[in-house]
Amino acid sequence: MDHKHHSPKLTDKPGDAAETPAEEQAEQHIGHDEHSGPQKMGMDHSHMDHSKMGHGGHDHGAMIADFLRRFWICIVVSVPVIALSGMFQNLVGYQLSFPYQTPVILVLASFIYLYGGWPFLTGLVGELRNRQPGMMTLVAVAITTAFVYSVAVSVGWLRGMDFFWELATLIDIMLLGHYIEMKSVAGASRSLELIVQMLPSDAHKVDGETISDVQVDTLNEGDIVLVRPGERIPTDGDIIEGDSAINESMLTGESVPAQKSVNDSVIAGAVNGEGALKIRVTHKGADSYLNKVVKMVEEAQGAKSKTQNLADRAAGWLTFISLSVGIITLVAWLLAGKDLAFAIERMVTVMVTTCPHALGVAIPLVVAISTGISASKGLLIRNRTAFEEARKITAMVFDKTGTLTEGAFGVTRVKTLKPDIDEATMLALTAALEQQSQHPIAEGIVREAQKRDLKLPAIADFQSITGKGVSATVDGKKVLVVSPGYLKEKNIEQPKDAFGNGVETVVFVLIDEVLIGYVALADRIRDDSKEAVQRLQESGIKVYMATGDNKQVADAVAKELGLDGVFSEVLPDQKVNIVKDLQAKGQFVAMTGDGVNDAPALAQANVGIAVGSGTDVAAETADIILVNSKPTDITNLVEFGKATYRKMIQNLLWATGYNVIAIPLAAGVLYPDFVLSPAIGAVLMSGSTVIVALNAELLKRSMKTN
Repeated sequence: MDHKHHSPKLTDKPGDAAETPAEEQAEQHIGHDEHSGPQKMGMDHSHMDHSKMGHGGHDHGAMIADFLRRFWICIVVSVPVIALSGMFQNLVGYQLSFPYQTPVILVLASFIYLYGGWPFLTGLVGELRNRQPGMMTLVAVAITTAFVYSVAVSVGWLRGMDFFWELATLIDIMLLGHYIEMKSVAGASRSLELIVQMLPSDAHKVDGETISDVQVDTLNEGDIVLVRPGERIPTDGDIIEGDSAINESMLTGESVPAQKSVNDSVIAGAVNGEGALKIRVTHKGADSYLNKVVKMVEEAQGAKSKTQNLADRAAGWLTFISLSVGIITLVAWLLAGKDLAFAIERMVTVMVTTCPHALGVAIPLVVAISTGISASKGLLIRNRTAFEEARKITAMVFDKTGTLTEGAFGVTRVKTLKPDIDEATMLALTAALEQQSQHPIAEGIVREAQKRDLKLPAIADFQSITGKGVSATVDGKKVLVVSPGYLKEKNIEQPKDAFGNGVETVVFVLIDEVLIGYVALADRIRDDSKEAVQRLQESGIKVYMATGDNKQVADAVAKELGLDGVFSEVLPDQKVNIVKDLQAKGQFVAMTGDGVNDAPALAQANVGIAVGSGTDVAAETADIILVNSKPTDITNLVEFGKATYRKMIQNLLWATGYNVIAIPLAAGVLYPDFVLSPAIGAVLMSGSTVIVALNAELLKRSMKTN
């Protein structure tokens, strides 16, 4: 039953039509780089660049263990260094000395500097090589200055008191702080790791009567695999035997298991319920839904947004400020008459306390958490900037079919006009013809006949009447299933009660050109559509609908949902004009569509959202992909995008605000009333980073409330 389409019509309020001006089409494709293999998220400590978060999960785990190992070893070695320090002995009030004490302390302190400080020293080299001095540069300069000065005092080159014990405690605290921070980052990427772990390594391959266990990566399209009750599904595929409830919660965010049977599609990583299934492989390896999810999440986590660039610039400036203030502090205290030891201690404290560590992790932590959790909830982010800019959305354009509605026509009424033909007989006759068609309306009629377990009569001479319907011969009689247009063309009067509430599509059944009845169908509005529309409107977003349906149907749906406007009789490639028109009026537009027919509009929109279930995740033009087609998921996405941006700004404000206070304290502006030691400065710096990490973790609460 082909629908006639015309130029887009806009009804600002359902019932008032207005023409939308034609404009040029937008670019139809936004590409993205392909990456060959999965990368688990983590802090790149190989060069200690805390603005980057991409290297192997195994390497990251080894780095965490290495920092912890260095911390414990240095703690043990620090005990005698601290105990033998003259300054510490004077502070505590005891005396301890023995021959060759100074060389012993020098050797132990050198070990702590080289072994414990090695990650920071190599980080310095990496940052300077990349011409991006940052946190590692500051820490390395600070501990090197303290070490060189203390060595010079120990060997008699300079007069004064060494502070080997401050150096030892400083390195110990820095190692512990880094360990805690790296554990936080590892936790932030846990959601992605859980997704990766969902894919089994083995599968039960069926070859005739033989069942053998094989590696999943050896499977090819068309192979048959057996999935026993309770096992994870090893590969994307179609069920060819059996039925079971499938738990796809970690893949789609849908908590209720979905009942699947023959011909239904299943996704790798989902958990099989109580029934055994045989599945024909449809996607393997990198083409599987799960791998596409992992790849998209990694790309989103690795991509830098405007907010990230802002944090990077701030961290860079703070590094130069810290170095400059450190040198100025050294010179100022020397000019003030203080000894070299005191001046160097103030300089070291400034550099350690004001490390831009919190700034370096403020945004990447939020990125890792938000993209990981989103993926586990069925929200796949391809464009981080678009996701963060969800807060700016002022207009949301929904595609109707499959988004606001279920996308599957269901029979609402079956009416026979002949007393000798009952409802079941007419429906079976209609379904017999429609089973030859792939049209959604035809599929809805066939589904209804199957629900009623009707036996369909045999047909012959099947023909499709372009734009009007279908015909065939049944028991020697010509049967037609046609649209209202056919009745008008043949001057056959339509029953007065055929069209009811305006949202139904009606097909008429004729036998030998005599009207015997009709079947009414409707694309049912989703249960959560009204809630989604209301929530968006409450947040100040105008909600529109674009559909290819006729004005009567479009207005009826818009009225029931309370939309701000509706565009009717729109061809897929005309939706881009709708988006452009709204943008010309100053609106920040989000467009939702299926990612294929709506490609121009998705590309033109400020935020393009592709909706679709199952394995349809390859919407190249969309910024964000929703695995489920639930309208409330779109609302959740907007709200979560706002929460993510808020966390980024909070972290930036905390990280910069902390340094505004820390720099003067470290420089000694409150001396002699208050003096900040290098060790306490390191504690404060590490504490600032932990606070940023904990604040980012609060995003999980925001997601739970959606």
